Formats: sequence, structure tokens, C-alpha cells
Amino acid sequence: MSSVLNTVFSSRISRVYNGSDNYYNNHLRVPTHSVSTPPSHSLTGRRLTVRAADTDTNEVKSKAPDKAPAGGGSSFNQLLGIKGAAQETNKWKIRLQLTKPVTWPPLVWGVVCGAAASGNFHWNLEDVAKSILCMLMSGPCLTGYTQTLNDWYDREIDAINEPYRPIPSGAISENEVISQIWLLLLGGLGIAGILDVWAGHNTPIVFYLALGGSLLSYIYSAPPLKLKQNGWIGNFALGASYISLPWWAGQALFGTLTPDIIVLTLLYSIAGLGIAIVNDFKSVEGDKALGLQSLPVAFGAETAKWICVGAIDITQLSVAGYLLGAGKPYYALALLALIIPQVVFQFQYFLKDPVKYDVKYQASAQPFLVLGLLVTALATSH
Repeated sequence: MSSVLNTVFSSRISRVYNGSDNYYNNHLRVPTHSVSTPPSHSLTGRRLTVRAADTDTNEVKSKAPDKAPAGGGSSFNQLLGIKGAAQETNKWKIRLQLTKPVTWPPLVWGVVCGAAASGNFHWNLEDVAKSILCMLMSGPCLTGYTQTLNDWYDREIDAINEPYRPIPSGAISENEVISQIWLLLLGGLGIAGILDVWAGHNTPIVFYLALGGSLLSYIYSAPPLKLKQNGWIGNFALGASYISLPWWAGQALFGTLTPDIIVLTLLYSIAGLGIAIVNDFKSVEGDKALGLQSLPVAFGAETAKWICVGAIDITQLSVAGYLLGAGKPYYALALLALIIPQVVFQFQYFLKDPVKYDVKYQASAQPFLVLGLLVTALATSH
């Protein structure tokens, strides 16, 4: 259920460009063929065409990437799927890296917020089990599907920005990546169906949300639409996937998803758009090379960083105003109190240097933003 709120949005390294042309020629500029297992890889009904390596993909063995980050990297970072990862040859660790576990917590938190907003969650074994299963669907399965799919379609830009990543480095074969994408997608949709049956839904709303989120993830990453090519549309889609969709799933599982909640969470997704922009600064070189119009590319870094913080802060101030107008002043004040440290960290880190301090900024500021989400959820439940 994925595709947006976290550092969560995996970082990229820019300017690793020297020597990338040779890498691209050796690994990416190769003939194409249709993958026939499973029969149809495209969610639109067409067969997914992928580029094969010159060698038989079934004979590809794990190999250490030939361009690794300075310092050898961290095994912990490798398991989380973030920058600074160590080289790895273990296929299961590589598979986990592709799912980027660091991006799961926002989706899990979104389910918590939706359950809280429903006003119908009880601390008993059944409700806890339902929520955990919903978190498994939203995080490891569907976010893992989204991240693996995104890495597959980003393999050319990663050959420029991060040539040591598993797919462009050849550490994992194309058939293994495709099978992982399908396994995670079908697993997530299957869990969604189980949750609908468990909740006694006449209309399988959790399944529909999972399916819609999966389709959104596909068109975000894959041509011809490839929403991520447009900084505004792509980042809003990412924000909605990380904030709105898991919230809706959690609320629909335990209660009723109402129009006012849909509007409120979509408004909050504008803050997700701002968070997504944070990660665009590090991939400017690759985005320019492949014609992706991220906001730092389209507007320049100086303007883009103010668009970023404006989207985050103005959204939360608007939600606080909504809560105040709805007769919930204490919740509004609590949300305002959580906005203040975010603004402080924006000036302390992000606005000084969005590339150098992106991790520090997100680690410092985002906990206050996600707590604000819970405050909003609790306000709407009363």
C-alpha cells in the first residue's frame, strides 16, 4: 500500500557519474525480450518487456558490486535498504534490501492512525491480530512490492547515481526481481481479501484499496505514465500512498471510511509531497540525464527547498485550523506544538544544505510530523 512518508523514501547518491557510461554499456544497453513467467507482468494486461543481460539470467551468480560506497558500507544499512550499504552476496539479504524495510514504518503508522480514527479499535486479541495483519499487508508486502518495482524501473538511473545497487550491479538476476515483485503483490492482495472476510465486509473495501494502491505504485514507476517524471504529480502520489492509503485501510478495517476523512488525509498528503522532495536533491544528476522533472531540477535547489518546507508546514497549519474550526482546540494546540520543532530543524539542517543534512533533518523532524498524524486521528475519532 505504498509508494511515501519516510526517509522512508529511500535516498539516492548523486554525482557518481565517472565511469558510468562504460557501466551502462556493459550492463544495460542490451537486447530486450519478454519475460513469460508469470504469463503477464503488466498490470495493464500487456506483457512486461525487460532488458536481459548478455548472459543467461538463470546462470547469473551473486557477485559483489564493482562500485561500492566509500568506506565499505554498513551491513545494517544494507538490511534497511538505505545509502551506505555494505556489499552483499547473500540473495535473501539482497531481496530484503530491495524491499527497503526503512520505508515500512510510515505505512504501519498509517494503519495505527486509521484504526485510532475509526473510534472502534479495542485492545483485545482479535483487533490486535487484525491490525498486525493489516500492517503486514501495508508494509512488508505492498511497500516491499512498490520499492522492488521502483528499483526495477530505476535500474538505468541507478546505473548513474548508485551503480552498486543490487539490480544495476548484477547482484540479483532479472527473473529473481520479477518473481519477487509478483510474490509481494499477490501476497499483499491476498491478505487484503482475508481482512475483508475477517471484518465481515459486504464490499471488499480493503482489497479495493490495496489494488488501487498497487496500481498507483505501478504507474508511478513504470512507463508510459511514470508519474515520478513529474515532480508535482509524482510526489503527491507518493505522499498519498504513504499517508492516505494505509490510514484508509486501517479505518475501513475497524470502522467506516467517511468523505471528510478522505479529504483530510489527502490534504495531509501534501505534507507527504514535501517529504518526498527532500530525497530529490540527491538524484539531480541522474534525473537530468534521464529527463525526470523533479522539483530541484525544474525550479533549482534554492526554490525547491522552500517549496518543500512550505508544503510540509502549511499543510499542518491548515489541519490545525480545521481542528480548531471543528471545535477541538486542544488537539489543534497539540498539533501546533508539534509543528514548532519541525520548523526549527528545517532552519537548522535542511535549509542550510538539503543534500548534506537530509538524513539528520528527517531523523529529527519527522517524528514530530508522524505524532501530529496520530493527534489528528485521535481528534477525528471523538
